[in-house]
Amino acid sequence: MRTIFSHSTLIDALNPGSRPGTSVVVEGKRITQIIPDAVFESQPGDQVIDLNGAYLLPGLWDVHVHPDYHSLTDMPLPEQVALFGHRLQTALLESGIVGFRCAGAHNYIDVAWKRSFDAGHFIGPRLFASGYFLTTTGGHFLTSGHARECDGPYGFVKAIREGIKAGVDHIKLNLSGGILGPSWDLHTDSFLLDEELKAAFDICRLRKFKVMAHATHPDAVKAAIRMGAHSIEHGYILDDECIDLLLEHNVWLVPTLAISHLTPKQASNQWESRWTKQRAMSDALCCRADAASDTHGEWFTKALKAGVKMALGSDIRPLKDAALLEMGLWARHGASSWHTLQAATKNGAAICGVGHETGTVEVGKVADLIVVGQDPLQNINNLRELQLVIRDGVVVADKRRPLHER
Repeated sequence: MRTIFSHSTLIDALNPGSRPGTSVVVEGKRITQIIPDAVFESQPGDQVIDLNGAYLLPGLWDVHVHPDYHSLTDMPLPEQVALFGHRLQTALLESGIVGFRCAGAHNYIDVAWKRSFDAGHFIGPRLFASGYFLTTTGGHFLTSGHARECDGPYGFVKAIREGIKAGVDHIKLNLSGGILGPSWDLHTDSFLLDEELKAAFDICRLRKFKVMAHATHPDAVKAAIRMGAHSIEHGYILDDECIDLLLEHNVWLVPTLAISHLTPKQASNQWESRWTKQRAMSDALCCRADAASDTHGEWFTKALKAGVKMALGSDIRPLKDAALLEMGLWARHGASSWHTLQAATKNGAAICGVGHETGTVEVGKVADLIVVGQDPLQNINNLRELQLVIRDGVVVADKRRPLHER
């Protein structure tokens, strides 16, 4: 049976702008035709879903996420596994986030959910797993529960081999500190020795695993790029040489503006204000974020203008709100709605290695799609006007009003 999404305004994430009066035909899980409504003819047995001019576009991606931060003392592991699965499913069904890339999860709970979703045991997003993020003793964000402390070259090699054995998709390596941590965990400081870095990148290269590199200042960013990182996460402080190297080596940047910009002082709309109130971050951490925000925003804008390839990742929770908040911050810092949307669709799939399969609306691609009621190219926050979520060609969430209410 074919499913036809007729009378759509198509945003394909390939060509800037939108295409009104378009029908998209899905057979099985793949898109088989994209044609004008005027020339399309349905066949007996077709399921025709009339979108009445609503906007059809690829589903969204968030490529830097973690489960909620709970220790095993606070919450037993089975409950944490269940909570993470619930958060992932809610993000798909309520916000249209069809893909996630994990940046650290303890006990490989991301691997478990990836396998469950891939096997069809549950309806959920595409999930790319990292297992633990690897840091040093006294390293970054140890209170999260998602860090594994390693020391010495073979300490990192062993941890990476264990992650590969457990079934991760990529390796998350922390080269430096962060904004939201204790006084000794600073985003201006590096943590790994040269020999530790070399060993970690060497084994990833040998085993053909991509490195997702947490790098927050110029020295760490340059080291990660030169060692062969697939992506730079955060990049709170860059310099011109960093941007040149990102371009030269064709390395991804995932800027996570939310970490430095979502504080009560900086909240600029109702969604940000509500989130910061619920987050209730301590005054000390808010001050650290506020102090870092201008520099972070400046270098994000410079990298954007220089043409550095970027994908959208939030690094915050709950997952159903995170990507939408991050997109608003991109727009605030000069990214057009078009570039922001591409970062959260086409580029999200590409950084995870599945851009040939999904992330755009093209014939032959898997139909991971969303429908929204208002034009997101006019205002990126219109993505909140969600009507339909389509995963693998199947409508998994329908938020349209019943006919008698329209």
